[in-house]
Parts: sequence; structure tokens; C-alpha cells
Amino acid sequence: MIRARLAEVQLALMLLTRLPAGRLQDPVPTIAASAWAFPLAGFVVGAGAALAFWLAAMVLPLSLAALIALGVQIALTGALHEDGLADLADGIWGGQTPARRLEILRDSRIGSYGALALLLSVALRWQALVILASHSLSATLAALVVIAMLSRVAPVLLLALLPPARPDGLGHAARSVPWSIVIAASLIALAPGILPWVPLAPLVVILVGQGLVSVLLGELARRRLGGQTGDVLGAGQQLAEMAGLLVLVALVGM
Repeated sequence: MIRARLAEVQLALMLLTRLPAGRLQDPVPTIAASAWAFPLAGFVVGAGAALAFWLAAMVLPLSLAALIALGVQIALTGALHEDGLADLADGIWGGQTPARRLEILRDSRIGSYGALALLLSVALRWQALVILASHSLSATLAALVVIAMLSRVAPVLLLALLPPARPDGLGHAARSVPWSIVIAASLIALAPGILPWVPLAPLVVILVGQGLVSVLLGELARRRLGGQTGDVLGAGQQLAEMAGLLVLVALVGM
């Protein structure tokens, strides 16, 4: 049992990060079975970004430190989620039929919609981190970790909500995620709330907001593509991360 769970965590790290995670031994877990561990991969990514932010803030202005932290976060994932966001933006708005949109998703070239989506994503996250850090650097470091975990519930939710849009690819390989996995991933993502310096209420608000964004994205993907793909999952994480940061900025400003 423990060995199987560890293998699922290992697979989650292999799928969602570019960190060396070793080689899986038989029996290899399915992607659907490992989806509960996606927030744990987010913890690793968020912790790396928070460490970079903390070190950079010692010698650089907060605006530059925030950009470095964001760059480290992107490097740790190999820009996997950013790539999904760009591809989805090009496909959703650049094709006239579901078949054509799916074809565009597989095109490695980036179009104007994708470029604009990436620009807005990076700019929004960067400015949100700067605003948050201007109020409290320590709270922002914690937020980097927590939101990295919470935002990785979004792909799990999308896998539970949507059928695969094509008969191959990551979306098809990860099909049939039960709701018990969604609940498990959500509870793991909320686990930092047990720490006395991490208030649970904002985490729940963020998770609910991210869930609503994911449902809206899922409905858009269903109508425009016929279901989910790996790009839809990556875009879901990006939109959830942006939504989480926006909620925090709004809470700080209240």
C-alpha cells in the first residue's frame, strides 16, 4: 500500500515537474490513480519558487525578486502549464470546428492568442506577487507554496468533469478520475491550513474560486473541443493560479 502511494507521488512529480524523480518500477500506477498527488508536486514547485524569492529579496528589489521567483517556478515545471495555456488560447479561438481546434492544439507554433495569453498570465502573476510582497514578504512566500498546491487541484477536477477529447494523448491516458480522488487532492491542498500561521478560511475561499474557474473552463472545453486534453489541464492550472493570486490581492486590499 505504502509502496503504491509512493509510486503515485513519483509519477505526479514526473508528470508535473522537470525534477529528476527516478524510474518507476512495475506495476506502474495510472495517471488517474496518481492525480491525488498533484498538489504534492505543487508543493515542491511552490517551495522552490518561495526559496528563490526569499534569497533574491535579500539583495534585489521586490519587483525583481518576484520575477525571479516566477522564472524559477516556470523552470521547475518546464513551462508545461504555460504551454498548455498558450496552445488552448490558440486552439479555442483560432479554429472553426472541434477537429480543427484540436489540430491547432497539437501545433508547436504559437499564435497571437497564445502569445497574448502567456503575456497576460506572466504579467498578472508577477504584479500580484509584487503587491502581496509589499504587504508581507513572509506571507507571500507561504502563498507561493499554498497556491501552487491549490492550483493543481484544477486539473484533477477537469479530469473528473470531462471526457477525453481525443483517443490519445495525456487527457485520454488520465481519463476516469473518480470524485474520491478530487476530494483527496483538495484535502491535501488544504493541509497547510492546519499550521497556525496559515489561516484556513482564505484557503477555502481560494479553492472555491478556483473550482468555479475550472468549471467554466470545463464548459468552454466541452463546447469548443468536446472534452479535455493535456493542454486543457495545463491551462486549468494556470487559470486557477491566477484566480488564487487575485483572490489574495483582493483580500489584502479589503
